Amino acid sequence: MADDVFDASVARIRRYCETSEQPAVKISFHGGEPCLIGPRRFADRCERLRSGLGDRVEVRLVLQTNGTLLDAEWAEVIAANDVEVGVSVDGSESVHDAHRVDHGGRGSYERVRQGLAALSDAGVPFSILSVIQLGGDGLAAHRHLLGLRPSGINYLFPDFTHDSFDEVRATYGPTPCWDFLRPVFDDWSRSWPPKVMVPLFWSVIRLVMGAETDQDVLGNGRLPFVFIQADGAVEALDVLGVCGAEVPTTGLNVLTDDFAGIAAVSGFLRSTVFEGTSLPRGCRSCPERDTCGGGYLPHRYSSAGGFDNPSVWSADLLAFFGHVRSWLGVPAEETSARREALRWLARETVAASAA
Repeated sequence: MADDVFDASVARIRRYCETSEQPAVKISFHGGEPCLIGPRRFADRCERLRSGLGDRVEVRLVLQTNGTLLDAEWAEVIAANDVEVGVSVDGSESVHDAHRVDHGGRGSYERVRQGLAALSDAGVPFSILSVIQLGGDGLAAHRHLLGLRPSGINYLFPDFTHDSFDEVRATYGPTPCWDFLRPVFDDWSRSWPPKVMVPLFWSVIRLVMGAETDQDVLGNGRLPFVFIQADGAVEALDVLGVCGAEVPTTGLNVLTDDFAGIAAVSGFLRSTVFEGTSLPRGCRSCPERDTCGGGYLPHRYSSAGGFDNPSVWSADLLAFFGHVRSWLGVPAEETSARREALRWLARETVAASAA
């Protein structure tokens, strides 16, 4: 990203924060691979973000990387700039290298391991982001990832739409993600509180206990973030690209447009970013309609029905929620009562503060 595009991005973020009056903003250096910028230039970008925004909002910086370029210098810069780090690792060396290779076809696991060791040696905490391996041994993968000494591990459902899912179901059966996650959850939940956080698990527990979602993959809330490409183009959730390359595009650019302009581009983008989407019709009689909310928006897509479908992973999600309910002893009716009580308490707290 050129300097003029970066500076325009900072200015647009500030303008939006002033308009929305929000107290904080989270900015993630994402990819591609953000570490290609180099540690010194990255440090400069962090400083420019904080100097450009810090007097208006609390600034939280995140680096999401494949980890192959991390070293002692990167660890020093990350620590000095108080940046949260997420690293993509898909399991053991053989599993990871089957999916993540360099331009020469070589696996990247060993370089990632060295990068994580550099962070650990410098006392820099990091979390791991890991895509669920369909047909894989979830517990073996989890225990391997624990051995890399992360502060947290989050699991991602693979990105499929209804147009691309038939082969997955035929190959791996009705609930391949839950088949992977169940032994991981059981192992994780045996020790409480857990030593390593798994945000996906914690989010399902929160939802079952009546709280609102804190993960964009569940709950059917709005997706209140935008992506700024290297040329300044503004997009909605990048994963929507699996539904069609044009789906997340807005036609806006930070060099010329404010983020609020997204609302005028289309009703779909307005609801996605600012409002929240409708519950799919096929989910309205589901007992988990207020917890799962239909699942992650990209996973609901079909060329025939748009986003008015339950997630392709709905069977996995139902099994997941059912297992957590059994573990907690909380039926769906109790969740509804808890949620209403928490919402009442929130309204009363706001009213008391205004009085």
